[in-house]
Amino acid sequence: MPVALFALAISAFGIGTTEFVIMGLLPEVAADFGVSIPAAGLLISGYALGVVVGAPLLTALGSRIPRKTVLVALMVLFIAGNLLSAVATGYGLLMTGRIVAALSHGAFFGVGSVVAASLVAPSRRASAIAMMFTGLTVANVLGVPAGTALGQQLGWRSTFWAVSALGVVGLVGILALVPRQERVEGGGLRSELAVFRKPQVWLALAMTALGFAGVFASFTYIAPMMTEVAGFSSGAVTWLLVLFGAGLVAGNLLGGRAADRALMPSLYAILAALSLVLLAFVVTAHAQLPAAITIALFGAAGFATVPPLQARVMAQAKEAPALASAANIAAFNLGNAGGAWLGGLAIDGGLGYTAPNWIGALLAASGLLVALLSGMLDRKRSPGLVTVH
Repeated sequence: MPVALFALAISAFGIGTTEFVIMGLLPEVAADFGVSIPAAGLLISGYALGVVVGAPLLTALGSRIPRKTVLVALMVLFIAGNLLSAVATGYGLLMTGRIVAALSHGAFFGVGSVVAASLVAPSRRASAIAMMFTGLTVANVLGVPAGTALGQQLGWRSTFWAVSALGVVGLVGILALVPRQERVEGGGLRSELAVFRKPQVWLALAMTALGFAGVFASFTYIAPMMTEVAGFSSGAVTWLLVLFGAGLVAGNLLGGRAADRALMPSLYAILAALSLVLLAFVVTAHAQLPAAITIALFGAAGFATVPPLQARVMAQAKEAPALASAANIAAFNLGNAGGAWLGGLAIDGGLGYTAPNWIGALLAASGLLVALLSGMLDRKRSPGLVTVH
């Protein structure tokens, strides 16, 4: 793999860390600003909203700018948002910093996916995308626990200073290692937006939203599920999340390799596996060892979907892969929010802490049905041909 991919992965590590580390620092932030834990939790929702808005908007605004320049500008925005968070004197300013950093998130992964794919042969594009996303998965294994520990020991602001420094490292890496790339989609913003007239692009986005809604329906409530149902101590949850993160790393890399071999068949298999793992989790969550094993498998199946889903939307939007790829990142975050909301409804409705697992299984199965429909349309469009896009 080209060394430029490591610069993208380092940047992705910083972005992934700042997205999720706030979950472990909510008590400190709430105490510092005199707000409730649920109010501090809105910092997570604000970030997700920033991703959904910023992904297509900033990618569209950069549609005529060389991609390396876009990546540099996005990392500068990311650093600025985290610096603002680090020096925030009030809750509102911290929320602003979170949203500013989030605006760069979706556009970075959208444009970065296209850059990563362009650095390798066509047969290795999904693996190159997976390499960049490895930074995001490793952030869950190392960045988030380390950032949480740092914030708890030295104050939550220290975490945002550290993430800002990571952003600077990523920025320098992009400047030094990523080759300059001119735009290849020549029609401007209007022609790029035209890709959203394609039903297959919308089906690809629907696969993403439903698949990751299935992941976050369960993952959002993993802590109470493990303490209240499986019987783990609260201190053990950190190690269970590391186990989940290890599954993410493995699944991401395996998903990239599988997608390079046969994209749509891989999606069918991975979404089916995700649904089955979540169904099994309804039962295995009641015992500690089976629950721990299932958490690792859940992480692997959940993130194995990312490279093929990203490659699929790019293949269906060849005229504007960066814009469609960024829209797909927004779809991931919509799925995150929707899945968490549905899982919460089930718990509030008295169905228990394992209910989000079967809800997640149904959502993942719905994503599989959309994928099968999309594949069927492929075959109708090209009868007699095996389509791997």
